[in-house]
Amino acid sequence: MDHQNTFSKSEHLCGEKRITRLFTQGDAFIAYPLRVVFMIEPKKDVEPASVLVSVPKKRFKRAVKRNRLKRLMREAFRLNKGMIIDALNDKQLQIHVAFNYVSDDELDFATVEKKMKTSLQRLIDKIESV
Repeated sequence: MDHQNTFSKSEHLCGEKRITRLFTQGDAFIAYPLRVVFMIEPKKDVEPASVLVSVPKKRFKRAVKRNRLKRLMREAFRLNKGMIIDALNDKQLQIHVAFNYVSDDELDFATVEKKMKTSLQRLIDKIESV
């Protein structure tokens, strides 16, 4: 299917209760430098995927670097989200995902995008096994 390459507010994972539930009940894996926490459930919301992006202050003290890494991760997701949305729509499911940056090094966009693609492919494999 043809998707818009946007990352609207409705696709952001918001709300303390939803985020807490994701981290307590969700599954996780690491596609270094990303730690991916996800929870797949039957479709309730309008958007099939809601995403949270975080970079820890403990690893990057300067907000400039944290914000840049978050921007890179959001952009990598935005460009590659079509494949996961197709898989979710086929199965009538939705997914909540948190991408946590776990590396101590600031990586370039090509590396982040490659690992984002790897992460999304692993999520698609999980969706298809549900």
